[in-house]
Amino acid sequence: MKKLKTILLTGCILASGLFSTKSEAQDKVVDQIVAIVGSNIILKSDIERMNIEQQAQGITTEGDMKCEILENYLIDKLLVAEAELDTLIEVTPSQVNQRMDQQLAMYISYMGSEKAVENYFKKSIVDIKAEMKEGIRNQLLSQQMREKIIQDVTVTPSEVRYNYRNLKDEEIPTVPTQYEYAQITFQPKVSIDEENRVKAKLREIKKRIEDGSSFATMAVLYSEGPSAKDGGVIGYMGRAELDPSYAAVAFNLKGDKVSNVVKSAFGYHIIQLVDRKGDKVNTRHILMKPKISVEAREEASERLDSLANMIRNSEISFEEAASIFSFDKNSRNNAGIVINPMTMSSRFAVEDLDPDISKIITTMNVNEVSDPFLSLDKESQQPVYKIIKVLKKTESHKANLQNDYQKLAEEYLIKKKESVFNEWIGKQQSETYIRIDATYANCNFNFNNWIK
Repeated sequence: MKKLKTILLTGCILASGLFSTKSEAQDKVVDQIVAIVGSNIILKSDIERMNIEQQAQGITTEGDMKCEILENYLIDKLLVAEAELDTLIEVTPSQVNQRMDQQLAMYISYMGSEKAVENYFKKSIVDIKAEMKEGIRNQLLSQQMREKIIQDVTVTPSEVRYNYRNLKDEEIPTVPTQYEYAQITFQPKVSIDEENRVKAKLREIKKRIEDGSSFATMAVLYSEGPSAKDGGVIGYMGRAELDPSYAAVAFNLKGDKVSNVVKSAFGYHIIQLVDRKGDKVNTRHILMKPKISVEAREEASERLDSLANMIRNSEISFEEAASIFSFDKNSRNNAGIVINPMTMSSRFAVEDLDPDISKIITTMNVNEVSDPFLSLDKESQQPVYKIIKVLKKTESHKANLQNDYQKLAEEYLIKKKESVFNEWIGKQQSETYIRIDATYANCNFNFNNWIK
C-alpha cells in the first residue's frame, strides 16, 4: 500500500474543510451527498472546495485529486467518530479558540489585513469565527485520535535487527555523506539607541492592544518570531523550556493582561497569557529584535578572523578558543563540537545543516578552519559570525547496523506506526456503516473496503 498523503485540514489551505457548509448550502438549491460515514456526511461542495484550494496552491498528484481528497475526508470522519466515543480525548473551548486564532492569523498574514480576510469570505470576522468552530473542533479530535492510535508503538533492538536482515538490497536506505564539525561564534554588539527604539515600539504596540487592537493581529504585523503567523501563540511550555526572563514574566501573568517589555536572549517581547494547564503555560508574544549596525558586524568579523589565524598558526587550539571566546553556550562547553538536535549525535547530513553552513562545509577538507561568515544562532535566532572546523567526513553508503542503527530504528518505527494505523483503518471500515456515491466507484483508493 502506498504511503497515505495527508491533505485534509492542513493549516496552509485557506478555509478548506474548516467552515461549515451551511452558508454555501443556502446559496445553492441542492448540495449532493457523496459519502456517509456512520452518522457523518461528506458533501460534494467539500470535495470541490478542497480541490480548488489544492489547485490554487499548485499541489499535484499522480492519481485522481478528488479521489484522494475524498479518502482523506473518509479517514477523518472515522477518526472523529471514534474520538467522540473516547472519554479520554477532550477538546476544550480554549484549544479551539487558540487554533482559531492561529488560523485567522495565518489568513491575515496571507491576505494582509483583517479587512482583506472579511472581503475574501464576504463575512465579518465574528461570523468567520462562528463558522470555523465545529471544523476546528473536529480537526483537533482527529489529530488526537490519530496520535493515540500510534502513541504506544515502539521498536526493540531485536526488531530493528530482524527487519534490517530481511530487507532486500534495494530496500536498504542510503545514508548520505555526513559531516562532524566544531564552531566558534561571535555576536555583534547592539547599540543602546537601537535597543531603546525597539522598546519604545513595543510599548506603543502594547498601548494599541490595550486600546482594543487584537494581539494576534499585532503579532502578525509586527512580531519577528516564528510564531508571528500563528498570532504569536507558542503553545504549552514549562519553565525549563522557556528563556528564564520570559518564563519569569509569563508564569506571573493573569487574565488577558499584556506584560511590560521583557528582554530575553531572543530580543524584546511583550507577552499575553492564553491558558494555563498544570505546570505549563500557553502564551502569545510579539518579538522584536534590535538591528545590528554595519560597523558592529565588521568589528565582529575582524575579531573572529584574527582568532582563526591564531588557530591556523597553532598559537591556540580550536578547542581552547571555543571554550574561551565562543558565544554559543552549547557548543562552547563541548570543545566547540556541534550536536545534531534531530539525532543527538555529532553527525550532520547536508540537508540537516543550515544553508549558510552547508555551502561552506562541503568545500572544506578535514581539519580545515573556515574564514568568518555570517550566520544565525539556532537558539536565539540572532545574527552571529562563525568560523567552523571540519572534524570528520563520512562518505555516502548503504546503512548498516554497526554505524547507522539510529537511522534504521527511526525508519522502522515510521513503518511500524504506519502499519498499526492502517490496521486500525481496516478494522473501523468493517465496523462502520459507509456508503459512497457511485460517481466515485472507480477511485483507486489507498485502502480497500470503502465500497462494500
